[in-house]
Amino acid sequence: MTDTPYIRPDMKAFLEMMAQVNGPKLSEMSLDEARASYLAMHNLADRPARALPVIRDLSCPGPKGEIALRLYDPRESREGPTPVITFFHGGGFVIGDLDTHHALCTEIAALMDLPLVAVHYARAPEAPFPAAILDCEAATRWIASSPAELGLTASGIITIGDSAGGNATVVVGQLLAASPAAVPVVLQVPIFPLVADAVSSESMAAFSEGYLLTAETMAFFDAAYGADRSDPRGFPILGRHDNAPPTIVVTASLDPIRDSGRAYAKALIDAGRDCVFLEMRGVTHSFTNLRQMVPSTQADLERVIAAMQFMLANPA
Repeated sequence: MTDTPYIRPDMKAFLEMMAQVNGPKLSEMSLDEARASYLAMHNLADRPARALPVIRDLSCPGPKGEIALRLYDPRESREGPTPVITFFHGGGFVIGDLDTHHALCTEIAALMDLPLVAVHYARAPEAPFPAAILDCEAATRWIASSPAELGLTASGIITIGDSAGGNATVVVGQLLAASPAAVPVVLQVPIFPLVADAVSSESMAAFSEGYLLTAETMAFFDAAYGADRSDPRGFPILGRHDNAPPTIVVTASLDPIRDSGRAYAKALIDAGRDCVFLEMRGVTHSFTNLRQMVPSTQADLERVIAAMQFMLANPA
């Protein structure tokens, strides 16, 4: 037996390519440079965006001003109520935006054949914890209320997000379970989420360097966002799980925060909630945005979509 973790060939090739890049680390860049670098990496690594009949920027009221949103729909128009996917982007609550996850959002909307609204919450360090969460909650409640600006009647909300957006997915689920919105969250899909403090986890020790997301980058995000380690809105593993919506927890086997997602899946199962757990073997954090450079990850995303379709078709 060997202690070397399994790495898919296409993932290994991408990591070797990234290791050859001689540039400053994210934590050494200015904020503008870090945000531009994140967008450039996704533009390089992810598949091109799909063309959809509806891609429209709009906004909704938030606690501290307007929240930018982007509506995606693979159909020109819809009759009658429909589930609406609400997407929270990753980027450590610091560097992501609507454009970094644009291609992924077009893919999810197309594969699910459902409208999707991406939320651009306030980012740290300009707006530290819990500003992002308050924006995500406000936007989800607004979408659930079927406002005229959306042009849709929501029958339920499907929340989904990656990394920091996965954290927001879980927290919004907890907040809306405690104080319901106009329609329920019918499914939540946190993808490689930070739910529990990962600093001393086995996965952080094993994958802290050389697997795309590093311990140093995590520390950079943590310092900027400043989440309260005793507040469930920062670390939702601390919150209630006995009223969680049906959930699909997705992790990556080579992710330093992998064990956080595993812990959340266990908490849901222990609380008797409806939960599907998917761990993608041989890939890193951010695999959903690497589908061009790491082609096998398209099938991983399609597995998530298949699980979503199954859960929606077979409610508990």
